[in-house]
Amino acid sequence: MNINNIYIQNIPSFCNNTLAISILRADLIDPVVSGNKWFKLQYYVLDAITAGKSTLATFGGPYSNHIVATSKYGASMGLQTVGFIRGEKPPKLSPTLTDAMENGMTLHFISRADFLDPKKIMEENKHASWAWIPEGGYGIKGAEGASSLLTIKNTQGFDTIICAVGTGTMMAGIIKAAAPHQKIIGISVLKNNFSIDTEINALLTTEESKKNFEVIHGYDFGGYAKHTPALIKYMNECYNNMDLPLDFVYTAKLLYAAKDLATKGKFELSSKILLIHSGGLQGNRSFKKGTLIY
Repeated sequence: MNINNIYIQNIPSFCNNTLAISILRADLIDPVVSGNKWFKLQYYVLDAITAGKSTLATFGGPYSNHIVATSKYGASMGLQTVGFIRGEKPPKLSPTLTDAMENGMTLHFISRADFLDPKKIMEENKHASWAWIPEGGYGIKGAEGASSLLTIKNTQGFDTIICAVGTGTMMAGIIKAAAPHQKIIGISVLKNNFSIDTEINALLTTEESKKNFEVIHGYDFGGYAKHTPALIKYMNECYNNMDLPLDFVYTAKLLYAAKDLATKGKFELSSKILLIHSGGLQGNRSFKKGTLIY
């Protein structure tokens, strides 16, 4: 993992040069521990090592960026990893889970019903040497780690910062680090996930919760990890026109929403907007070869 790979890419063609829009290429930190994954994991891993734990245990789906990132990051730090995977074990593992196993992760498959109760899973798998990481890195430690996303490069010149929102951990971190003049906008990738504001606020201090931020809904393309032919077409256009590889779960919806909002007059023409490329292209591996041009 190399945070020096991160840079701010100007994308003037994104809105036909009518707005000053750039994107923080956090995806370039590593092909696997990509984008926000390293940032959200860093304090969980550090605390585990400090506490003398030998194993990281966490949760995720069969194409989870978080699962494969934890497997690689843990291995790089000399830690064992265990993943509790949503759903019954399939006849053939996804490429993501295959990679996780190759990184040394032990997989346990949990029914979708049981997966909804992580506390029960943790209770039934008590081991003194295990350090647990919530799904997606959600939590204060994850948000604190994500807050450093805005410190790698100088982001003070931007007045609007836009990111995709899943668990809300990265957005909470960005809110923590945002300057008083900056507005943070989150694009929810889950359908009707109106509890996300509460979940984000749970990771903020009282003063941080007073900062200027909002979550916008309606750009989920059918729900979490859902997509349409129009979204796939847009992903290929972004790669062809701006050399931007996106994933259909998070970042494609982010860019589509930002462009649509700009077209509808959401932003002042004088705005300086920064999009956060949070990385993680694992979901794209579920597509048939040739669906994407990259």
